[in-house]
Amino acid sequence: MMQYWLTGKLRILIHPAYAWLCILAGIGFLLIAAWKALQLRSRRGIPEAPQQHISLFPPGWSTGLLLASACIALVFTPRPFASQVALDRGVTDFLAMTRVEPESFRGGNNPEDRSIVDWTRTLSVYPEPDAYAGDPVNVDGFVIHPPDLDENLIIIARFMITCCAADAYPVGLPVQLPPGTSRQDFEPDSWVQIRGEMKSGRLEDRRQVIIAAESLDPIPEPDDPYGY
Repeated sequence: MMQYWLTGKLRILIHPAYAWLCILAGIGFLLIAAWKALQLRSRRGIPEAPQQHISLFPPGWSTGLLLASACIALVFTPRPFASQVALDRGVTDFLAMTRVEPESFRGGNNPEDRSIVDWTRTLSVYPEPDAYAGDPVNVDGFVIHPPDLDENLIIIARFMITCCAADAYPVGLPVQLPPGTSRQDFEPDSWVQIRGEMKSGRLEDRRQVIIAAESLDPIPEPDDPYGY
């Protein structure tokens, strides 16, 4: 964990609100290790009475397993979840659905300033597609190719994380590509900046907000790929 903190990778594994717990735990373990090392050094050369203990592994195996785990942790580089994980975790289930009898609602922030996460939260409060028709959109996220959508449609998504990577779940919005382009022009897992406007459409026999994209520009994967 200390290595991931120093290299800036800890945010891929832990919500920033809980990162300090991991950092304090890492510092605590380092202090305990230093204390035990000093104890062993001070006892060097002093004979000790043999002690019997029960072990599930042959002699040396426990130490070997711990060293192997530590080496794997040092070599392993955490990566953000990919589009296949989003499909496996049901990203299409998080696409906003429409209420039968919507209530009056007005968003509190500029539509063009909303991220994918902001749009998802707004739609969860008032999922009426017609209420957002014509709103400007400027969002970024990674590309997903759902097999059940047309070739001129993709999903732009991000993962939401509440505590750690184990509870991350995907949120996304369908995107209608500009004329003359297809999903093959945008590789799955690639990150894009999308500008366009919202429209009301129908996907899988339900009314749905769809981003009518005017431009899709490739961007680097951000240092902080999750939403909170």
